Amino acid sequence: MSYEREDALEAKVMKRLEGIGYERVPIRSNEALEQNFRDILNRRHAKLKAEPLSDKEFSRLMTQINNKSVFDSAKILRDKFVLKRDDETELYLEFFDQKNYARNSFQVTNQISVEDRFKGRYDVTVLINGLPVVQLELKRRGVAINEAFNQVKRYRRDNYTGLFRYTQLFLLSNYNDTRYFANGDKEIMKSHMFYWTDEENNRIVR
Repeated sequence: MSYEREDALEAKVMKRLEGIGYERVPIRSNEALEQNFRDILNRRHAKLKAEPLSDKEFSRLMTQINNKSVFDSAKILRDKFVLKRDDETELYLEFFDQKNYARNSFQVTNQISVEDRFKGRYDVTVLINGLPVVQLELKRRGVAINEAFNQVKRYRRDNYTGLFRYTQLFLLSNYNDTRYFANGDKEIMKSHMFYWTDEENNRIVR
């Protein structure tokens, strides 16, 4: 059996996502993640192109949407959000366009380092409009998929704060075996994992 290195699998995943249209962005910290989110907000909303969010406005926004429960974060992601600007006018923000997916910004990054209760570094992160909605945990070929699950479990307990509460889906792979499960506020269990399958529900293996 060949033992493909974890970083080799990571490189393949990144290349594949770039190949189907995801923009590769260099995000290595929580601070860079928040700045990228802010930049995309200003770019996606017509009123913000002419008058971008001020530091106070962005700080106020983050106070209201950041570090919420996974359930509340999902609601914020789906609904329109009203932000009061410095001049007391109201601005309606949309974090995800459900009607026209092409109006959303799709990005991918890797090796984001965070330091909450403990240090953590995430393999691959998929972002929609700057929010990290899918997290991929990869292991080299030959390592049990449960190792990836246990690592995600530790990250959820010790590290997933701030905008990472918007993570909706976890995808685990050791190249031969790929599984996924939804995020939530309750304890996750291995029985929550589903196999990655094709349209006819056949498991995809390599």
